[in-house]
Amino acid sequence: MGYDVTISVPTFTAMPSVGQEASLHIYTKVAEDQIALFGFLESDEKKLFERLITVSGVGPKLAIGILSGLSPERTVQAIRGQDHAQLVRIPGVGKKLAERLVVELKDKLDDFAAAPVASAVKGAAVDDVLSALVNLGYHRPAAEKAIQLAVDEEKTLAADFDGLFRGALKVIR
Repeated sequence: MGYDVTISVPTFTAMPSVGQEASLHIYTKVAEDQIALFGFLESDEKKLFERLITVSGVGPKLAIGILSGLSPERTVQAIRGQDHAQLVRIPGVGKKLAERLVVELKDKLDDFAAAPVASAVKGAAVDDVLSALVNLGYHRPAAEKAIQLAVDEEKTLAADFDGLFRGALKVIR
């Protein structure tokens, strides 16, 4: 028997290799005509998903999209900081929805830890590669992780656009 489980991009990129065992935290949505399963590697991601779907206009699929557009830590940080611009960058989130997310959730995220300090990988080449990968259609969290892994493999790539771009593409594919 198999199950169709919808997962976010960060969960997908963190999944183990094919054939290896994985354990997911599952949220089950039961409707009249279907049962939909949503999976998360981390319990905090599932908890944030459950908070997101309490907002008017945010269903499970849009909540997965939000978690795919920003990491859970950055989503919490954007909501707490009332950073509408960051939220509007997520596909499916417009100005009104961003405002609603902030208004309805800013006081309901106290049990989430503060966002960790951003990655030490910085610079013009890193920003350009991130922009290029996002413009090619890769989700921002997956692109950020690919860049981080490429730089972890070879530190000199952080200042070399071509090398970093190739390295990140190898990781992300």
